[in-house]
Amino acid sequence: MIVYSGLKTDFLIAVEEDSIAAEIEKNIYEKMHRKSAQSEFRSWENSLEYMYKVLNDSAIPSDAGIAIEYNIPQTSKRVDFIISGYNDNNEPNVIIIELKQWDKVDVIDGQDAIVETFTGGALRKVVHPSYQAWSYASMIADYNQSVQQKYIMLHPCVYLHNYRKSAPEKLEQNQYREYVDDAPIFARGEVSKLRDFIKKVVKIGDKKELLYDIDNGKIRPSKSLQDSIKSMVEGNQEFIMLDEQKVVYEEILFASKKCMDDHKKRTVIVRGGPGTGKTVVAINLLAKLTNEGQFVQYTSKNSAPRNVYSQKLTGHKKSTVKNMFKGSGSYYDVDSSLIDTILCDEAHRLNAKSGMFQNLGENQIKEIINASLCSVFFIDESQRVTLNDIGTVGEIRKWADMLGSEVLEMELMSQFRCNGSDGYLAWLDDVLEIRKTANTDMRDVDYDIKIVDSPMEMKNLIVERNKINNRSRILAGYCWEWIKGEQNNTNYHDIKIGDFEMSWNLGNTSTFAIDENSVEEIGCIHTSQGLEFDYAGVIIGDDMRYENGHIVTDFTKRAKTDQSLKGLKGLYKSNPDKALSEEDEIIKNTYRTLMTRGMKGCYVYCTDKPLADYLRNCLE
Repeated sequence: MIVYSGLKTDFLIAVEEDSIAAEIEKNIYEKMHRKSAQSEFRSWENSLEYMYKVLNDSAIPSDAGIAIEYNIPQTSKRVDFIISGYNDNNEPNVIIIELKQWDKVDVIDGQDAIVETFTGGALRKVVHPSYQAWSYASMIADYNQSVQQKYIMLHPCVYLHNYRKSAPEKLEQNQYREYVDDAPIFARGEVSKLRDFIKKVVKIGDKKELLYDIDNGKIRPSKSLQDSIKSMVEGNQEFIMLDEQKVVYEEILFASKKCMDDHKKRTVIVRGGPGTGKTVVAINLLAKLTNEGQFVQYTSKNSAPRNVYSQKLTGHKKSTVKNMFKGSGSYYDVDSSLIDTILCDEAHRLNAKSGMFQNLGENQIKEIINASLCSVFFIDESQRVTLNDIGTVGEIRKWADMLGSEVLEMELMSQFRCNGSDGYLAWLDDVLEIRKTANTDMRDVDYDIKIVDSPMEMKNLIVERNKINNRSRILAGYCWEWIKGEQNNTNYHDIKIGDFEMSWNLGNTSTFAIDENSVEEIGCIHTSQGLEFDYAGVIIGDDMRYENGHIVTDFTKRAKTDQSLKGLKGLYKSNPDKALSEEDEIIKNTYRTLMTRGMKGCYVYCTDKPLADYLRNCLE
C-alpha cells in the first residue's frame, strides 16, 4: 500500500506549499486508521525538503512517479521514498530511497550489517541503512508479481541528509561493503551525486504507471527464490526427514494445499519433544510450499533458531532467503489471511504482546492465525522457560476456534536427539521431579551422560568432542550477570567458579551455535533453545539445588540481567504460592531444555555438591 503518490510536479508543489506532511498524515489516517506522531510529522517535513532539493532538476522528468511511505505487503516495513520511470531503452526502473535524519553513527564490529545511532530517544543498535534499503528492494523483487513479470529493475540507495561523511567513511568500510555496493550512501553535501544516480535510470516519466503496478502486484515468490530455497534444502543432509517426520510433513502439506483450494483457515498443531525433528519438518515445508508458489514464512519468538537455520541454508550472510524467517512479533498489523502458510517453530515460546516494550498487538497466537490461511504450530509445552511464554495447545485451540480455523493435531514421537533415547528424557523428568516416570536409573539407556566434579573437567570434555565437527557447546543456567559493556569482549569472564573462568557468548553474533570459536564461550537458554549439538556441557547454577531429599529451585539466585522471571517478585508479593509454582516450573524446564540439547551426550557440572551427588546416584 502506497500512502502518498503523485508526479514529480505534484510533489514539488506540495513541498512549496508546505502541505506535503499534512497530506501524508491525512492519507495514513484514512488508509491505515492510524494517527501519526508529532515526531513523525516533523521528520517528513525535514526529509522531504531535502528530497525537494534533489528533485528540483529539469533533467529528472516532471512526470516521473513519486511515492512516499510504501508499506511492503505482509510486513510493518515502509519504504520512505520511491521514484519511478524509464531509461533510454524504455526499460522500467524504480529507485528506492531510505531516508535517515541521523547526524552521528558508530560502527559495531563483529556483527553483520549493524550500526549504533541515537534514534527513538536513545542510543540503539540498528541495521546498516544500506542493508535496510537492499533488503526492502529484495523483498519487493522476491514477492511482487508485477515486478517479476514486467521486469521492473529496483535500485536501492540511502540518503543521510544530515550526516557528513568522513575520510575514509566508516559506513562504507569493508565490513559493510557488500551492502553499500548494492545500495550506495549519499550524505549531506552530495545532492548532485544523488541526482546523477537518479538520472542514470529515470530519464522518461511513467506518469505513475509503475507505482500502480507495484501497489497492485499480487504476492507470489519469484522463480529464483523458489529455486534457491529448494536447492538449499535438497543439498543439505541436516534437513533429511526420517520415518514419522515424513508422515507429518505430508499431512501438513495436504492441509496447506487444501487451504489454497477452498480458502478456509486451518491450524495444525504438532506436538513433539526435544529432538523429534520439528524444525526439520518446518524447513522442508518452507522449501516445498514456496517452490509450489505459496507465500510462506518460518517464524519463532527466539531469534537463535532463525539465525542459525537461515545461515545453515544459505551458507552466506547476505541472502534474500533470510526474508522468509520472521520474528513472532511480525504479525500484529498484518491483514487477515494475507500469508498463505506460517510455520511457527518453538510455539511454546510465543508471547502475548510484541515489540521491544511489549506494547504492540494483542496475542501472537491470534495474530499468526489471523495473518495466514494455514498456520502450523510446532510445540513442546515442557519447554516453557519464561513467565511471558504463553504457547500451549489449549491457547492455540482457543484462538483458532475464535477465528473460525479448523484444527488438526499431530504428534512427533521418535527421538532423534539423545541417541534416539526416550529413556533418557523420561529419566530426566523423573530426577528433576517434573513428572513421575518408571525410568529411575539409566541402565540400558544408550546415552553418554556424566556428572563431573569440576567445570574445567566438563570444558575439557566438550572442547575435545568439538574438535570432531564443531558441534559441541557449553551451556549454563542464567545465574551470572551478563555485563553489557563487556558483551563483545571474550577476555572478560562473566562466569567465575573457583579458579574456572569463562565468558557468556558474545553479543556481537547471533549464531553462537555454529560460530567457529564459540566453544570458548558459554551459551544460555536464549541462545541454545531450538538448536541441537552433538554434545552439550551444562553448568547448573545455584538456582537449582538438592535439599532434604528433594530438588529445590530458587529464583533469587538468578542473575539480575535475566528477563525470564521478570515480574516474579511482584507476583510473589500478591500470590506467593503461584509465584513459587511458576518459578519452579520455569527453572526446571530451563535445565531440562539445556540438558537435552546434546544428541549424543551431556556432561553436567553442578555448583551445588548435594545436587551432583544426587544426580550421580540416580544414574546408577
